[in-house]
Amino acid sequence: MKARATFIDFILREWLVIASGVGLLLISFYTKRIPAYSINEIEMLFILFVLFVTINGLQKSGLISKIAQSIEKGRFIPLKLVIITFFLSMLVTNDIALTVIVPLTLSLNINRKDVLVILEALAANSGSALTPVGNPQNLFIYWFYGVSPDAFIKTIAPFSLMFLGLLIVSSLFVKTKNGIQENRVHKINDKAYIYGVLLVIVLLTVFHVLPVLSGVVVILFALIFDRKSLRVDYALLFSFFFFFGIADNLKLILASEITHAGHVFLLSALASQVMSNVPVALLFAKFTSNWQGLLWGVNAGGFGGLFGSLANLIAYKLYIVHKETNNAAIFTAKFLIMGYMALFVAIGLYFILYQANGLL
Repeated sequence: MKARATFIDFILREWLVIASGVGLLLISFYTKRIPAYSINEIEMLFILFVLFVTINGLQKSGLISKIAQSIEKGRFIPLKLVIITFFLSMLVTNDIALTVIVPLTLSLNINRKDVLVILEALAANSGSALTPVGNPQNLFIYWFYGVSPDAFIKTIAPFSLMFLGLLIVSSLFVKTKNGIQENRVHKINDKAYIYGVLLVIVLLTVFHVLPVLSGVVVILFALIFDRKSLRVDYALLFSFFFFFGIADNLKLILASEITHAGHVFLLSALASQVMSNVPVALLFAKFTSNWQGLLWGVNAGGFGGLFGSLANLIAYKLYIVHKETNNAAIFTAKFLIMGYMALFVAIGLYFILYQANGLL
């Protein structure tokens, strides 16, 4: 009976990797094709892995808990977390921002953590949309279409700034209360400083200042000095791997020419709900020249369900697997409701701007 309960618990906790794995098998059987993975996709998985290891090491070193304790002090904690996440994601991508901020949030001695994590996911998706380096799909569109920086930012700025305002207002309505532990003292061990340096190295690989293989130093350090930091969410990494394979095989089924801006936007936003916005950007770029509609579509598509953005999966899994959370079903419902509300707002905003000036 205990083994059965454990198995059911595993299914409920790791349903994402199971569903994506089964989906890849089914679509590969249908297309009679083994998916091909690009170098960029393999590099993305590698960078994500070393980033997980680095953040895990920082968390175990006590540094994140120490920062969390400083954020607990004072007022407007939700507002501070939303603004930090929004602007951090513009510089270090939405995935990295959430990998840093969500564990920090879960270390806070406050309530309403579920709502805060959801707001952070929305802030990361909307903030990262504003810059070419904010997320993988932006960087791809920026380089693939040869867009100038000013044209890029001008096109997507209404999207990001509208949601920044909405998220600021929303965060002010979230009232948090501190727990009973008031005098906690978090000690930071020496590994924190090393992991801080390793985090800088990982970020420099993201910005292509250092080669991707520079991330090997993270793995070597963990293997020699801190093997516990290697205990990361491998199920999430495999989920990404499966999704990339699904997207590659879907190219054979979905390939066709689309030119109308509104169609590009809506189809890419909706397709992101099924296969994530990064693969959608790679897929749709092969048969449309309308980068504006695609840019809006894949960023709006980051809202909605768990599959809309890799950042959503990161925030969701970090919350679900945390040892102090036990409301998976309620959290999932809240995540979906708030996510789809944001998606509908983004769709409405696009068509209002499109009909008003026809620039998108």
